[in-house]
Parts: sequence; structure tokens; C-alpha cells
Amino acid sequence: MDFSMPEELQMLRDQLRRFVNEEMIPFERQTTEGEKLKPEWRAKFEARAKELGLWMMEVPEHLGGLGMGLMASVVVWEEFARTIALPARGRSITGPHVRSNLFELQGELKEKYLMPALRGEKIACFGQTEPDAGSDPGSMRTTAVRDGDHYIINGIKRFITGAGDADFIQLMAATDRAKGSRGGISSFLVDMDTSGIRLTAQYETMMGDKPWEIVFEDVRVPASNMVGEEGEGFKFAQKWLGVGRVHHGARAIGVAERCLEMAASYAKQRVTFGKPLSDRQAIQFMISDMYVELEAARLLVYRAANLIEAGQQARTEAYMAKYYADEMAFRAADMCMQIHGGIGLTTDLPIEKMWRQQRSYRITEGATEVMKMVIARDVLRRYGN
Repeated sequence: MDFSMPEELQMLRDQLRRFVNEEMIPFERQTTEGEKLKPEWRAKFEARAKELGLWMMEVPEHLGGLGMGLMASVVVWEEFARTIALPARGRSITGPHVRSNLFELQGELKEKYLMPALRGEKIACFGQTEPDAGSDPGSMRTTAVRDGDHYIINGIKRFITGAGDADFIQLMAATDRAKGSRGGISSFLVDMDTSGIRLTAQYETMMGDKPWEIVFEDVRVPASNMVGEEGEGFKFAQKWLGVGRVHHGARAIGVAERCLEMAASYAKQRVTFGKPLSDRQAIQFMISDMYVELEAARLLVYRAANLIEAGQQARTEAYMAKYYADEMAFRAADMCMQIHGGIGLTTDLPIEKMWRQQRSYRITEGATEVMKMVIARDVLRRYGN
């Protein structure tokens, strides 16, 4: 097995490392308002992304993008995660935020939703989580009932990031609740100004972002707005679910690496009782744990990314990458904070924000316990006989 990074990816990493270190980190407490980039900083960072050849990096070439491979994307996600200058959630600085499963849209849906989104003319959000169906989406109560050439949608979605700015929503709804996630969930593209859609609450979170609750009351959606076939909502989503888990893992690597950099640097500088902290075994053990776990996570994430990029089945590998890396990065942020002592609790340093964000990722977009449950099923199939 070759664990070396190709030269072109190493060059990309070096270029991004300089960009982040010189143009982001020195200003990282000035660039955002809440969890949104300030307009002037967004314009600046997006211009630099274009100069660096990163614009629309994940969009296929036939749609006007770079068609960058997953391993190259991992490198970008890692490096950008080393700073809090960029929001942890929401729009990237490398182009419009479009979920990759929409790249396959054809005909009217492509022209009405995908192409305007890629041109930056429309913004999308994704609606799956519900008050009683977060980690168990198969039990969702939002229903889509066929009525001639339309579907009538009723239900509530909660914790929907970006809903207040969105022009349309990629909505997951039950077309057959008895089947649940095994053929009972369908995906629709729905204009947010459709009659019957209401934004009813916005939640203040410890991470700084403000997701929405959306109520759907007798919302009529053309049957032609269904993505794929009826009951294929989860099947259609599988292509981006694995990539999403790898994205989590890559981001966690970047966070942990920055925490390790800060912890090691501070431990060398801070002197207590006549010795630098770096001479204390308790501190050395924390730093060694951070490094070993970081390298273990990197191998898991890179393996999953390589398998997906090669077109192989990597569902369990992607789940392992998300589970282990998100947990690892939270521990790294926590140890970094402990090593810094009181100054680590202040907003003068980025540690507290990384700590809050990483704590949230152990719950959002697939809780740790759900990841482990799915992994266990695969392990028991392999080793249970």
C-alpha cells in the first residue's frame, strides 16, 4: 500500500497552507458575523479561490466545473478547517453550494434548479431532519401524497441550515411510511415561495449558526419535481452521503492539526515552576495522544476517499472515518484547551470555537452512536458466522 501523497496534491496542500496561514488565520476573528462570512471577506476569499484554481472544484467538467477528485477535495477541506475565518457550515468560498446528487438532474429540473444554482442565481437548502426523526430518518412524518399530477406535502422540518436565504429546498418526504427508509422516502425540489410553506422558528445554537424550522401545510408540488423515482430518495442520496462522511473526517483532521500546532507551540513557550510545559509528562502524553489519533484518523479518511474516488463500495469506511475523526478532533480541541489553561477559554484564541463546533459534529449529520450502530451491523455480518 502506498501512503504517500501524489506530488500535485502536496503542491496544492503547500499552496493552501500559505493561503490559510497568511491570509486567513491573522484575521480569523474579523471575517464572520455569527456564522456567515461578511460580504467584503466573502468577495476577497472567493476571488482568491478563483486565482488558486479552486472555483467550482467539485462540479463536474461537463457542467462548467473543475471535476476535482475526492482526494484533492479532502486536501482543500483539511486546510480550510485549520482556521475559524470560514464558517464551519453553509456556503463554501469555492463556489455555489450544490449537493452532488443534483449534478445528475436532467431536462426541466436541470434548467430550473441546477444551472441557476451553479451560476449563483439560486440558493438551495436541504430538508430531512424533523422533530422526531433526526438520526432515524426512516420514521419521518412529513408525507407526500399523490394527487393527480401533483403531490400534497404536509409536515415539519427542523434544524434546516440556510432555509432563510434559500430559493428552493431539496425535501425528503415519506411517500410510503410503512416502507420507511427502504423504499418509502422520496426527494423533491420545492420552491420556498410555494403556498403553504412557512418559516416558523429560528434556533440559536452554541455553534453560532441559526437553523430554521419549516412547516409544510398542503403544499402542492408538481410530480415532475420529484428527484428520481418514487421511493428512491435514500438511494439517490447514497452518492453524496459517503462523500459527506469523508468531508466530516477531512474537516476534523484540519481542526485537530491546528489544535496540535497551537498546543505544541504554547507548551514550549509557557513556563511554570521553572520549566516549560513541554517538559511535563502530563502535557507530553496529551500531545502524543493528539498526534497518534490525528494520524490514525488521516489514514481512515484517506482510505475512504480513495475507495470512493475509485468507484468502490465504501459505506462502512466512510462511517468509520466520520465517527473516529469527529470524536478525535473534539478530544484534540479539548486537550488543546486544557494545555492553554485560562487563556484557552477566551475568544482571543480560536480554541473555544473549534471546541464548540467539534462538539456539535458528534451529533449533527449522523450522531456517533448511529455511526457505530451501522458499523456494528457490518462487522457482525462479516464475523458473526
